[in-house]
Parts: sequence; C-alpha cells; structure tokens
Amino acid sequence: MGRKRTSPANVLFGWLRRQSLKVKTFIGAAIGLFALVALKFTVKNHNHFFVASEAVHLAGILVLIYKLTTQKTCSGLSMKSQELTAMFLAVRLFCSTIMEGDIHTFLDFTTLVSTIWVIYMIRFKLKSTYIKELDNFPLYYVVVPSAILAVVVHPFTHHFRIGRILWALGAYVEAVSVLPQLHMMQNAKMVEPFTAHYVFALGVSRFFSCAHWILQIYETGGSYLYLVGSGYFWFLAAFLSEMVQTFILTDFCYYYIKSFMQGQLIMKMPV
Repeated sequence: MGRKRTSPANVLFGWLRRQSLKVKTFIGAAIGLFALVALKFTVKNHNHFFVASEAVHLAGILVLIYKLTTQKTCSGLSMKSQELTAMFLAVRLFCSTIMEGDIHTFLDFTTLVSTIWVIYMIRFKLKSTYIKELDNFPLYYVVVPSAILAVVVHPFTHHFRIGRILWALGAYVEAVSVLPQLHMMQNAKMVEPFTAHYVFALGVSRFFSCAHWILQIYETGGSYLYLVGSGYFWFLAAFLSEMVQTFILTDFCYYYIKSFMQGQLIMKMPV
C-alpha cells in the first residue's frame, strides 16, 4: 500500500508541483550544485566518475536481466534504445581496446554482452510480450545526424582518423540513445517498476559522467575544453553531448523520485 496522502513526501511534492517552472528549475539546479560540491570534496580523482558512470549503467542493465528472467516479459522496454546502446558500446569498446585497454574496457565489454543478451531476449525469446507499436521512434532521426556530426567534429589525436570518427560517433549516439525508451514510455503513459529503475540508473550514470566534465572545466578555468590538438570543437561537442543526455533524463528522474517517495509501484508519465 502507498503512503498516506498527508505524508511529508506528499506534502513536499504537492508544494513543489504548485510552484512555477522557474522555481522548480532553481530548486533542481541548487540540488545539482550541492551534489557537485559534495563530490568535489569527497572524490579526489575525478576519473573515478567515469568508472562510477559505467558501473551504474551496468547495474541498470542487470536490473533488466533480472526482470526478463524472473517475470518472463519485456513489456515496456524499447528494443530500439537497446540497439542504440549496443551500437555505441561496440564502437566505444573497439576504440577503447585500441587506445586504453583498462577498467573502462572491461566495464564496456560486460555491459555490451549484457545488452546483446537483452536484445536477444526481446527479439526472440520474449517476442510475444514486446509492444512494437509503441516502440516506433525512427532510429535514423538520431543515427544519421550523429554520423554526420562525427565526421565533422571529432578528436584530433595520433590515432587513425576512422577510429577518431568512430569514437565521436559513439559519444553522440550515447547522448540520444535513451530517446526511443522515453518515447515508448510516453506512448504507454505509464512505466512498470523495473523499466523505471533502469532508466533512473541511466540518469544517475549521466550525472556522474557530467560531474566529471563540469569539475574538470571548473578546476582548469575552462582550458580543459581545448586539450586535444587544434580540434577545439571536439571537447566542447563532447561536453554538450553529456549535457544533452543529462537534461533529457532529468525530467524523468524527477517523476521517478516523486513516485518512489509516494510509494507508487507503477510510475505514471506526465502528459
């Protein structure tokens, strides 16, 4: 059973719901700023943010695996989002193997294998529960612009040019990979718990990744955006990609927390 309507959580969200968009934006920005300050003074190596981001993403995929294996249904899941996720992970894994070969490579490999398994389950084993009519976001809306942008704006490093373009493609596709899932949930008007947990994990993952960029830019006085050769636009484009995905997920995370605090098992999407 849910919490009583007079619970502090309901009172708080009721008050927040009555506020103007400017007030809500200010409160959200204040909470985000407080979290960034807390991370700045508690985490010394900012590269750990990327590890945390990838680990949380993997945790989200594991939630989906649990859902598919225990409930035997893929209702509410967008296969198109999973395909985009597999795409950018495969690209990033290929580039990471060539350029780094570290903990990021291991996490990307594990997440990619898990994502491919989820796609296999949706496409074959649990096909009868997949609601294809709701998962109707055209992939070329995001893949084509991402590919064009990757050719135009990519990092300038000593690695071969195709690898640099692929790395940029992975970053741009990642920024918009959640759009089909959000579109599908909007079509369905509600979200079942495990799908909501997964998308919220993506939001937390993006926050950690975005925190790395913001803190690095702050501590270097902005020079962090211009570290790669003469291709000044690349770091700026990568940072903007992180911000785009973070803002895409911010609204969902707000409604997720609201539903959780109110004890609602099924999350309703706003009109």
